[in-house]
Amino acid sequence: MLDLFPEAEKPIEIVPARKLAAKVAALYLAPSDHFETRPVDALRLGFDGISGDFHAGATRRSGGREPWYPRGTEIRNERQLSIAAADELAVVAERMGLVAIKPEWIGANLLIEGVPHLSMLPAGTLLFFKDGVTIKVDAQNGPCRIAGRSIAEHAGMADVEAGALLFPKAAKRLRGIVAWVEKAGMIKAGEEISVRVPEQWIYQS
Repeated sequence: MLDLFPEAEKPIEIVPARKLAAKVAALYLAPSDHFETRPVDALRLGFDGISGDFHAGATRRSGGREPWYPRGTEIRNERQLSIAAADELAVVAERMGLVAIKPEWIGANLLIEGVPHLSMLPAGTLLFFKDGVTIKVDAQNGPCRIAGRSIAEHAGMADVEAGALLFPKAAKRLRGIVAWVEKAGMIKAGEEISVRVPEQWIYQS
């Protein structure tokens, strides 16, 4: 009988799951008509995302990130929350020749501290907030020219279009992550988070 699973010469390496401790450094909410956010003390999360936020909804319309669908196709909204880290934004700012980049300029909802290389958290990572909310990481948040233009305008860059084009290069794998709500509730600034990183491996056919 053919062995469909012969012992591999180079078995796939499994990186064990692990837990990290983190904290909510700041929270932000976007008005319903614009992606830029503003600081708030708390966020109410439902299964549609953040109540009243620009990216709230169980579904969303596809865009440039989903070229396999006609633009505007209704799909599941796995981008309910945008999460960023101050240390990564500082690197991006330096690369762009800026003093700082504020999270609200790029539409961040959560600023989290305590997680090294936040943008590299794998899909499936769970964030358990102390007061009961759980969110699940979907993917890295790819930097785009729209956010770049927002940065350039707020920072007063002389050439806004050049700044818009520079951001996607400067922020590659440093833009943070997007996530969706698995367990609803309220998140507060300063709240502790237990981050559970799942097992990881590199798929090889």
